[in-house]
Amino acid sequence: MCRKVGNLVKGAKFFKIFIKKVRKMIKNRDELIKNALNDKDRLARELVLDALVEAFKAADPKSIVKNSVKLQNNKLIVQDKEFSLFDFDRIVVIGGGKASGAMAEALEQILGDKIEAGYINVPEGIINKFTTKRIRLLEATHPKATEKGVKGVRLMLKLLKDLTPRDLVVCLISGGGSSLLPMPIEGLSIEEKGNLTLELMERGANIYELNTVRKHLSQIKGGWLAKRAYPATVISLIISDVVGDRLDTIASGPTSPDRTTFQDAINVLKKYKMWDGVHEKVKDIFIRGLRGEIEETPKEEDECFKKVHNIIIGNNRISLLKAKSFLQSKGIKTELLTSSMKGEAREIGTFIGSLIQEASPKRPFALLLGGETTVTVKGKGKGGRNQELALSCSFEIDGMDGMALASMGSDGIDGSSDAAGAMIDGKTLLRANKLGLEPLEYLNNNDSYTFFKRLGDCIFTGPTGTNVNDFVIALMI
Repeated sequence: MCRKVGNLVKGAKFFKIFIKKVRKMIKNRDELIKNALNDKDRLARELVLDALVEAFKAADPKSIVKNSVKLQNNKLIVQDKEFSLFDFDRIVVIGGGKASGAMAEALEQILGDKIEAGYINVPEGIINKFTTKRIRLLEATHPKATEKGVKGVRLMLKLLKDLTPRDLVVCLISGGGSSLLPMPIEGLSIEEKGNLTLELMERGANIYELNTVRKHLSQIKGGWLAKRAYPATVISLIISDVVGDRLDTIASGPTSPDRTTFQDAINVLKKYKMWDGVHEKVKDIFIRGLRGEIEETPKEEDECFKKVHNIIIGNNRISLLKAKSFLQSKGIKTELLTSSMKGEAREIGTFIGSLIQEASPKRPFALLLGGETTVTVKGKGKGGRNQELALSCSFEIDGMDGMALASMGSDGIDGSSDAAGAMIDGKTLLRANKLGLEPLEYLNNNDSYTFFKRLGDCIFTGPTGTNVNDFVIALMI
C-alpha cells in the first residue's frame, strides 16, 4: 500500500505538466489544491480535479458533434444512420440549450452552405463565443424563461411554415432547452409560466415533474415541435442532461412523443400542494385539457413521429467513463457506480459518505457518480444541489486522510450561486471550526455556497457551454 501511495506522490509532477496541456476549465484549481492541509489530501484533490477535466473534455459539444456527424458522398451520417441529401431540397436548423451554440458551430463546419438557414437559442452572455454564418444564434434566458426566448422560437416556427417532404430539419437539443425554448400556450404569459416553474423547483420537484407541467403549457414542448415540422424529416441531435436519457424529458421533449397527460400535470401540482393556489389561467388550461377542449400533447402513434429521428450523441455516462479511464491509467481502482443518481441532495451526500467509509480499507480507489439531485428549499441561504451534497458528505468523511470529493454541475452553474459546485476532504470540518463556522447551521439554512465561499472551496468554471448533468468524484489514496 505504501508503495502505491509513493508512486502516486511521485506522479504528482506529471499531473502539473498535464494540466497545462488542457483547457483550464476550473478557474480556481490552484487554490482548491492549496487548501489541503497535508500532501496526501493535496494529491487527492489534484487527482479529482484532473479527472473532472477529463469528464468535461468528453462533454465538449463541438467534439461530440464532430465525432457523431459525418458528411460523405452527399450522405449525412449520424452514428449508425445514413440520410441521402439527394432526398432533400433544403436543410434548416433549429433548437436550443446550453450546449447548442457550440453544436451549431460544429454542424455548420460539417454541412457548410448545404444549410439554407437556422435559428438557435443560446444562454445570454455567451453568444460571442461561437462563429456561425448560416445559423443565427439568439440570446435567451435561463433558468427563468423570458420574452427573449419566445422571440427566438417565433422565428423558428416561421422557418418551419410550409415545409414539404423534401425538407430536412436538423434540431439541436441540449440541457436547458426547457427554459431557453419557451412558447407558452395561447392565453398564458411567459412570466406566469416562468413563476410556476420556479416555484416547483423551490419545492423540490424533479426534472420529470417539472417537464410534465411545462409540456402542457407549451406550444412546442412535448412533441409539438415535431408536429409543426411535419411532413419534413426531422433529425434531432441531442446532448442529454436527464437522468436515464428519457427523450420525452430532455428539454421537455420537443421532438419526442409525450407519455404524460393533463391529469399527470395536475397531479404534480397537487403533490406539491400548489393546485389550490395556482394561477387561475393555469388551472383553466389544465381543466379544459381534461375536458378535451385543448388538444393533448402528441403521442407515439402520431403520424409525425414516423419522420423523426431522435439521436442521443452525448450524455453523463460517456463523460464519467472518460474520467474512469483516466484514473485507472494512474493505477487507481475506479468504480462507476451510477449515471442515474437522483434524490434529495443532502441524503445522497450522506449515502456517498457511507460508501466511502465502506471502501476505505481498499485504497487507493475512486468512486464516480452522475445524475441530478434535488434540494427542497427550507432555509433562506444561497447554494445549489452539488454544494449541498458536498456539505452533507463532509460530516461522513470527517477526519479521513488522503480523501477528496468534488461535486459539480457540468454546465458550470449550481443552483442560485455562481459556483459550479464544491470540493471537500477529511479536514473540511476542521478548517470550518477554526474559522468559527457551524456547518450544520449552513446545511439547514440551505446556505452551502456561503459556507464553501468562506473556506475557498467553491468550484468556479463559469458557464461551460455544455450540460450532461452533475459529476461526483470521490477518491482516497
